[in-house]
Amino acid sequence: MRFSPLSRSCSVLLALTFGCTSALASNIEEIVVTAEFSSKSLQDTAASVSVISGEELARQQAVHLEETLASVPNVNFASGASRARFIQLRGIGERGQFREPLNSSVGLIIDGVDFSGFGTSALLFDVDQVEVLRGPQGTLYGSNALAGLINIRSKPPSEQFEGYVDVGVSNHGGRDVGAVVSGGGLRLSAFHTESDGYMDNTFINSSTNDRKETLLRLRGDFSLGEVSDLSMTLGYADIDNGYDAFSLDNDRDTRSDEPGFDQSLSTYAAATLSTEVAGNELSVSLAHANSDIDYGYDEDWTFVGFDPFEYSSTDRYVRDRSMTTLDIRLSGGEARPWTIGLYNFQQDVDLRRVYTFAAADFDSVYQVDRVAAYGEIELPLREGLRARLGARLERAKASYRDSEGAQFEPDDNVAGFRAQLEADVGANGLVYLSASSGYKAAGFNTDGTLAREFREYDEETLWNLEAGLRSTLWDERLRVAASVFWMQRDDVQINRSLIVERPDGSSEFIDFVDNAAEGFNRGIELDLNVRLTETLSGFASVGLLDTEVTRFDSDGDDFLDGRDQAHAPSYTYHIGADWLSGPWSARVALQGRDGFFFSNSHNAETDSANLVNMKFGYAAERFSVSIWGRNLTDEDTEVRGFRFGNDPRLIYDTRTYTQLGEPRRYGVSVTLQLP
Repeated sequence: MRFSPLSRSCSVLLALTFGCTSALASNIEEIVVTAEFSSKSLQDTAASVSVISGEELARQQAVHLEETLASVPNVNFASGASRARFIQLRGIGERGQFREPLNSSVGLIIDGVDFSGFGTSALLFDVDQVEVLRGPQGTLYGSNALAGLINIRSKPPSEQFEGYVDVGVSNHGGRDVGAVVSGGGLRLSAFHTESDGYMDNTFINSSTNDRKETLLRLRGDFSLGEVSDLSMTLGYADIDNGYDAFSLDNDRDTRSDEPGFDQSLSTYAAATLSTEVAGNELSVSLAHANSDIDYGYDEDWTFVGFDPFEYSSTDRYVRDRSMTTLDIRLSGGEARPWTIGLYNFQQDVDLRRVYTFAAADFDSVYQVDRVAAYGEIELPLREGLRARLGARLERAKASYRDSEGAQFEPDDNVAGFRAQLEADVGANGLVYLSASSGYKAAGFNTDGTLAREFREYDEETLWNLEAGLRSTLWDERLRVAASVFWMQRDDVQINRSLIVERPDGSSEFIDFVDNAAEGFNRGIELDLNVRLTETLSGFASVGLLDTEVTRFDSDGDDFLDGRDQAHAPSYTYHIGADWLSGPWSARVALQGRDGFFFSNSHNAETDSANLVNMKFGYAAERFSVSIWGRNLTDEDTEVRGFRFGNDPRLIYDTRTYTQLGEPRRYGVSVTLQLP
């Protein structure tokens, strides 16, 4: 990527933006960001944040997080299961997990509950907004947010009675039904979606990559007096999906005689009590979640009798995951707003692996205990100019033991900081310059027959320098947000894999983490919303990204040295237009990304992807109906890839195998408002 033309473009954009702010009015629709230390308007948020509102999610017909991520600059995801479980921001993030531990680079918070590394449960029915914070959040959220954070907030309850029923049908056997009732400070949501999936198993003559997903949520907001409030959420997510996504021919026809599955049952609860103490705001947040996760697949992807050189095996991972967080936060000050807090994160994961080629089942117990103290203060420097300083100190302890005799007890002290300058420009403009850091704790590898020298790895540190702007202009017709960033990574934790041939000719796939010496991630992000006429508006989200592993040499294997990082496309975009006239509406959107490397273990790449999405709707007083379509050109997109030998017809010669994303989808949705 060459940055000099882009830098000139940013200079022109800055000049245009702040040269036009004097013509603005002040009644712009307000979007509030809740993931910062204090809730504030998006236009007043000096950070690279994108907010996807509930209305926008409806326009995208998105029922799961993976169906809206492509609308955000420099965001990508990895599947390898029935849904996108792992997310990458600015080219940083995990792509899979087999054994423990998992130290997430991208945090995922759902109604105050930490689901980092477990995106399967991120259903979006009756969601108020999705907030995507790009860049290290070492001050805000600590170890699980090295690259950023995704915060999902459900819709708040109403005092007056309201509700609706939503039903839909789509191709590939898609069926959705959801209902909401709200009133008196309580809101109950229920949703179920299912489909036959997009793969056909020719051996058993059935669709085996099916989806059945159910969500129940109860949210309550209560006033406990003049200065105290309580917000509570109870949730239940049942994911009962098939997993039969890989074909020896890289198409949508599989031959597995023991098709896999991707199942999880999560129950969670969160509560936040806010009150006033000596003129300051005290909040105490407690969250807990239990998840039973059962994930398995047919490793050979075929049936017994397929080929004389065949092997046959299955691999299954059964996890019991328990997570609890406690966050105590005190905020105050008007002339100099400040926040201090204490945070505790506890997680227990019990794993049982059932594998055909293992002499016995593998069991492990993994426990994490993180304690952090953090704080931030805003310092006014002069009219319209202020500084923001924040820091977080964290002690991360873990304990691991397994049935093969491995034991680890790492104990790390890590720290993150943020220093930022913010300046108001005109009536509705804001620019900022920030320096921040994030971190990931050290860890260990336990998978397979990995050599001893690869068993442990060091902590990773990320340094981020960023400049950005937010503004509205042209008589409120244009809203713009732009950022330029440079991130330096030290002791980069690289997810890699090895293929070890067994005596019988089959292969052992070993997933592990290694440290590269250095790497960088730099780029530009742009969000635009423009009102063209009274009935027509446009939008554009563009991300440009340049990444590199600058120094890497592991056991003589230096092919990564100077190469792009995995799952880091050099561009992403989402552009389109919305038309609204009376009860009628329409949307046309194009979204796409460049190709990227699947892994840090080989040089296999995806093709670029460019998709066309459309939606037409009619809304009356009590009901609405819409016809929608995604990927209307039916382009094959690759969402996960491996390179190894698995085809007995080729005598297990090494080749690239890919998992295909969503094909052409279309359907009809009807919403009925309750009286």
